[in-house]
Amino acid sequence: MRAYGVRGTSEKRQILDYAPDVVRVATGIVNTYFVGHASRWVLVDTGAPGASALIRRAAEARFGPGARPAAIVLTHGHFDHSGNVDALVAEWSVPVYAHPLELSYLAGRSKYPPQDPTVGGAMAFLSRVMPRGGHKPVKTTIMPLGDRIPAMPEWRAIHTPGHTAGHISLFRDADRVLIAGDALATMDTDSWVEQVRRTPDLCNPPAALTADWEGARTSVEELASLEPGAIGAGHGRPVAGHDVPRALQRFAATFAPPAHGRYVNAPASTGPAGLEWIPPPVPDWLARQAAGAALVVLGGLSLAAARTRRAR
Repeated sequence: MRAYGVRGTSEKRQILDYAPDVVRVATGIVNTYFVGHASRWVLVDTGAPGASALIRRAAEARFGPGARPAAIVLTHGHFDHSGNVDALVAEWSVPVYAHPLELSYLAGRSKYPPQDPTVGGAMAFLSRVMPRGGHKPVKTTIMPLGDRIPAMPEWRAIHTPGHTAGHISLFRDADRVLIAGDALATMDTDSWVEQVRRTPDLCNPPAALTADWEGARTSVEELASLEPGAIGAGHGRPVAGHDVPRALQRFAATFAPPAHGRYVNAPASTGPAGLEWIPPPVPDWLARQAAGAALVVLGGLSLAAARTRRAR
C-alpha cells in the first residue's frame, strides 16, 4: 500500500490533498486530526500525554491565533488518544464526545482489559510499561456520542468495537474519507523498524491493547464495505488513492489475529458499566526471564552483603 496525495507541510503535520480539510498532527507514536476550516473545525483524539502544547501550536499555525475547535471527538479512551483532554479543555472550554461504552473507562469507574504483551512485537513489548489497559482517567466531563456528531454534521460516527468496546471511526460519505482511530493501523505496529520508517500499509490494530479479535475483524469488514478513498488511522501515515478501497477489502478478507495471546481465543467481556470478565493471563516468557534475572541480582546482592558483614 502506497500513500497517495499526502502533502507534508512539516515534520508534525500532513495535509491530505484528497481531503484538504483533514490534517494529521503526529504526537509521538499516535496521530490526532484537525477536521474542518477556520470557521468551524473539530479535533479528533488528543494524542499521548504531554502533547497539548504541540497541538495548540499546530492549531494556531493552521487556523490562526487563538484558534480553538468546536469540539473534541475521541475515537476511544486509551491513554495515547485521550492523554491531553484535560489540558486542552482547560485551555479551550469545548465539549468532548465519545461513545457511551467508553465513558466508564474515561471517568475512571472501570479499567480497560489488561494489555497483553504476549502477542509479541514492538508495541506489545512497550505495552509492559503502559498504564493498565492503556488508560488514564480524565476529569473532564465526556458526553455520549450518537451516530451523528453535533459539530461535524457531514460525518458519521460508526461504532467499530474490537480494539475497545466503545471504539468509533468517522466517515464522510461525500468524499469517502475515513478516520479509523485504532480500528486498524496504516503501519505495522509490531515491527521495530516500522516504528521509525512507518511505511504506509494496512495492518491490524495495536495487538497488545486489542481485547476482542472477532469484534475487530467484524469492524474492519464493515469499514471495508464503505469503500473509503482515504484513510487516516491512529498509527501510521494517511493513505489515499484509487487502490485504497480494494486494498482494504483484501485486508478485511485476510484479517487474522495474532498467533497467540490472552484474547485470541476468548475476548474480554464488557458492558455499560465497564469491564465484566477477562480470560486468564497466558505465560509471559519475558516477564519470567526478568523475574529470574531480578532474583539472581537480589541473590548476588544478598551474598555480597553477607560477605561484607562477615568481613567486619
